[in-house]
Amino acid sequence: MKKIKIGLTGGMGSGKSLVANILSTIGIPIYDSDTEAKRLTIEDVLIRKELTNLLGKDLFFNDSIDKKKLATYLFASAANAQRINSIIHPCVKKDFKSWAELQPTKYVAIESAILIEAGFVVDVDYVVLVYAPKELRIERTMKRDRVSKETVESRFSRQLDDEKKKEHADFIIVNDGVTPLIPQIYKLLEDLSLKE
Repeated sequence: MKKIKIGLTGGMGSGKSLVANILSTIGIPIYDSDTEAKRLTIEDVLIRKELTNLLGKDLFFNDSIDKKKLATYLFASAANAQRINSIIHPCVKKDFKSWAELQPTKYVAIESAILIEAGFVVDVDYVVLVYAPKELRIERTMKRDRVSKETVESRFSRQLDDEKKKEHADFIIVNDGVTPLIPQIYKLLEDLSLKE
């Protein structure tokens, strides 16, 4: 059975996790790249070694990581972020491929805010963008994370704009609080089955 790999992406506050939960509920296994990247950062020997070489031996203690030290380095510059990503992303890609093969279903999905930026598009068959207007995304993220508008806009600036992500998307699910999600998700699955 050929696996159909769906790449689920969207900016912060777009509702991609909600769409992922709906897909999971209807039987499609979801690989949460953010959660798995955090797990691998702690567990993977190669990641630990390379991050330790980069940031020092005190980065890891017991089975945890100095998140503040890592974040300070990561957000200091685009070059720093690239260094960290070049250590972690290849391991996440490899882990996703192994995980996908173990799933007993025809469809699997990876949820990632930076699916396009991280180069995961080559590892999936279809890119699905969960799209919401920017102001709504800002409002949702402020409420969810209890942070200021300035903080949210700063975070947004570090990700590829959703208008640019549209150029890479095979399918778009609109999550604007008005358009019903469930019919769009079933239409997506119908369209995918027609492409086989």
